[in-house]
Amino acid sequence: MSAYLFVISLCVIVIVSFFFNMIAKRTNIPSVLMLILLGLGIQQVLNVYGITPQYFNTLEVLGIVGLIMIVLEAALDLELRKEKWPIIWKSLVIAFSSLLFTSLLIAYILQFFIQNMEFLPALVYAIPFSIMSSAIIIPSVANLGKDKREFMIYESTFSDILGIMFFYFLIENVNAAGVGEVALLLSGNIIITLVISVVLSYFLTYIIQFIKSDAKFFLFLAVLVLLYASAKLLHLSSLLIILMFGLLLRNHKVLLFGKLKRLLNDESIDALFEDFKMITIESSFLVRTFFFVVFGISLSLSSLLNWEVWTISLLFLTVIYGVRYFMFLGVERKDIIPQVFLAPRGLVSVLLFFAIPEDFKVPEFESGALLVVIIVSSLVMAFSLIANKTDGAANTENHNIAQPETTIK
Repeated sequence: MSAYLFVISLCVIVIVSFFFNMIAKRTNIPSVLMLILLGLGIQQVLNVYGITPQYFNTLEVLGIVGLIMIVLEAALDLELRKEKWPIIWKSLVIAFSSLLFTSLLIAYILQFFIQNMEFLPALVYAIPFSIMSSAIIIPSVANLGKDKREFMIYESTFSDILGIMFFYFLIENVNAAGVGEVALLLSGNIIITLVISVVLSYFLTYIIQFIKSDAKFFLFLAVLVLLYASAKLLHLSSLLIILMFGLLLRNHKVLLFGKLKRLLNDESIDALFEDFKMITIESSFLVRTFFFVVFGISLSLSSLLNWEVWTISLLFLTVIYGVRYFMFLGVERKDIIPQVFLAPRGLVSVLLFFAIPEDFKVPEFESGALLVVIIVSSLVMAFSLIANKTDGAANTENHNIAQPETTIK
């Protein structure tokens, strides 16, 4: 393929992705699902011409950058106020509990189907299936009510962060001697990362208000990616750095006090926030587009003909929605539809699945299960959002019809 044809292909993909977003807003069908199907279609075309590109490194890099952009975008959306505390703690409890119980149950299912599979490798495989995709949820819940939308943004962001921390902490501390040492290492890791995150976030926010260059966003994006990668090499929970920077930029008036607050210029920071939010949304759209298209191109469809793949996938999905139902029933208790069914798997699941170390890999496990879970969970979310939209429209219509009668009476 010539350079011109390659550039034309990239441009066409971006344009098609834009129209997918428009379709998603009107139909509530996740644009990510359409992007994966587009990638599968491109794969078939490449197969006709005998082209078999290798996309692992590209997929990994896009996944890392996409993860950073998505968490930053989510953090810039989170407004911290006292009245939002109920949403914050409930979403955190549900995200943590769902991740923990889903991972454990899926690990036991894997041990049942794959003989001689030890519990630790099974748990490592289970974590990617237990993490919600903020990359799919955040752009898909725009039509939900404000409280439900904010709840899903919080929950999906917490699920991403906790799931990634859990995954990397597990594979990096496999030789820990007992639960006590694991708990000590985990708490120490989080405390150290939080302290570093707060200091770095404030320093970056303080410095950025004095930079007048028009290219400061990508300068600081490079700095954030550098900090993320460096912290990852040091085995720290580096995603907290991205989250804290976004939260501080969005909520500096709430999170800072005294002299620290006076050192920041509110007008400058507010203007920076608006610029960051706009460019972050645009960049997230671009990265997400190419990530899921490349993922679709790299998928192997042959494993979908295996009945065991479908059996395991359906059991995984049963666990995912069963755990969510009981968590919502215990914490939220009412008005839990459609939130229970908004649990798609996506970017983080793929990224972590491909990041499983060789020491943990089990050849008997069919990767097609990941594709089935991603597609089915996205479809479940789509149907739930469509049904919720229809019910909401019907309720609104009934309310509008009944209102004049009440007024006349």
